[in-house]
Amino acid sequence: MTPETSISARYRARADAFEAKVAQVEPDQWDNPSPCAQWTALEVVDHVIEMHGVMLGHPIPRTEDPLTDFREARSQVQQALDSDRAHDEVSTPAGPMALEDHVDQVVSDDLVLHGWDLARATGQDETIPAADVERLWATATSVPADLMERFRTPGAFGPGIEVYGAEIPVPGDAPLQDRLLGYVGRDPMSKSL
Repeated sequence: MTPETSISARYRARADAFEAKVAQVEPDQWDNPSPCAQWTALEVVDHVIEMHGVMLGHPIPRTEDPLTDFREARSQVQQALDSDRAHDEVSTPAGPMALEDHVDQVVSDDLVLHGWDLARATGQDETIPAADVERLWATATSVPADLMERFRTPGAFGPGIEVYGAEIPVPGDAPLQDRLLGYVGRDPMSKSL
């Protein structure tokens, strides 16, 4: 085992927050629509679990319980981040990079945005930690226009994959969390369920 890195610690904190949201979903809320077009609350969690498997290069074993499945997925990713495997080079749509960087740029950020989606779908607290909002805002707004267009194109990175949706206009003086959500294709002004 290697010492926990800032990437590993960031992932752990984000996975803790996402797991807490999954644990609070009531059985009758799994079919609630989410801010992700045509996805239910359950499908948001399924997507997050599937992306953990993509990071690791193998599917995550599944049960009938989303919480159990997410715990397994996060455990496997955390083990990889806290081992020498974290530095292994992996192939990504953006080119080769270390596994830990790929996790940090994809699934770790997904935990934040899809955590908001799950909270919105199930009536939970939608507040994203300020540090995560600032980090994701800086990342999203630094993407070159041509790549951002590809990020917003459904299927550009494979069947069913859409990194960001179409930008939703949000007032310039809105809180940064709302501007981030609008930029990545969520409507922060729509009513919570």
